Amino acid sequence: MGYQIFTLSPGSTSTKLAVFDGEKLRFKANVSHDPEKLKTFAHVSDQKPYRMETILHELEKNQIKLSEMDAFAAYSGGLVSTPGGIFPVNDKILDDCTSGRLMEHPAVLGAQIIHAFAQEGNKPAFLVNPPDVDEFEDVARICGIKGIYRESHVHVLNQKEAAMRAAKELGKTYEECRLVVCHVGGGLSITAQKQGKIIDGNDVLNGEGPMAPNRSGYVPLMPLVKMCYSGEYTLQEMKEKISKTGGLVSLLGTDNMLEIKNRISRGDPWAALVYENFAYQLAKYIGSYACVLEGKVDAIVMTGGVSKDEDFIAGVKKYAGWIAPFIVYGGDFEMEALASGAVRALSGEEETKEYTGIPVWRGFDFIY
Repeated sequence: MGYQIFTLSPGSTSTKLAVFDGEKLRFKANVSHDPEKLKTFAHVSDQKPYRMETILHELEKNQIKLSEMDAFAAYSGGLVSTPGGIFPVNDKILDDCTSGRLMEHPAVLGAQIIHAFAQEGNKPAFLVNPPDVDEFEDVARICGIKGIYRESHVHVLNQKEAAMRAAKELGKTYEECRLVVCHVGGGLSITAQKQGKIIDGNDVLNGEGPMAPNRSGYVPLMPLVKMCYSGEYTLQEMKEKISKTGGLVSLLGTDNMLEIKNRISRGDPWAALVYENFAYQLAKYIGSYACVLEGKVDAIVMTGGVSKDEDFIAGVKKYAGWIAPFIVYGGDFEMEALASGAVRALSGEEETKEYTGIPVWRGFDFIY
């Protein structure tokens, strides 16, 4: 028997749960929470007792005992920018998550819930590569307008897990590898990873990078500015064009890849062109991040749900296959990454870090 690890990831109206024996999955569930009930809470953190009640009911139904767990790990946001790593849940983490001062999103509940569960048995609770990880080099932060700087907003947990898996395939440590990693799901993040750090990547939250199934990615700025000031759209509508209804949804009316490929097979030329452009845009960014790594790339790693599409992967390889070998992991490894991190912490394979509440990057005021 390995370490028994309980993992958790809160979503808007549900919470993902999993139990691992070491890194082997024992149990997995997605617990739904009544949306109307959730609306009755003034703040996200107020949902904690209700979510815990529904989670415990699901565990009892499946005869899962929290008392048998060796450790707990969660996906949890709402922190200041941090380095990558494994963080035992401490008072500063709980203060930032509970206050909601940095983010009012269900992700802030992850640390709070596992801390409550872990306390009952006096067991450790960890955050593994939380979404607030920012390891960018200073040169990667500057863009062409003073006061607007690039920060790291990528799928950190799955990005790093995919990179670590690729390193093992390559017979190297993660810290020895130079990788371009692409997470392609509803959102899309692409990173340059070197010496165990994400040194550059597209800012998913702020609409940077190639288009995704439902996100616009980069678009020419002046037409976008004119659209904003046309009087035809509200601020919320413009935000949704970038983050919810852009990309394939905007161009084809759907982000269902099977439907799009069916349209292509029926001879739809526009669907075929957009589908190729989806791969083309990603390949262009792979090339740019290969430049960040000075052309020394051990592998291009593909992960996320869309990476299961062999035709899409072939399309990306058509443009970027000359750069480095491709390693493909269809789907994501969110819960597996949490369990793996907890095991590394318990076994001493990876030293944990303390969350200080001090952001790793605070601007360039010290320079200019």
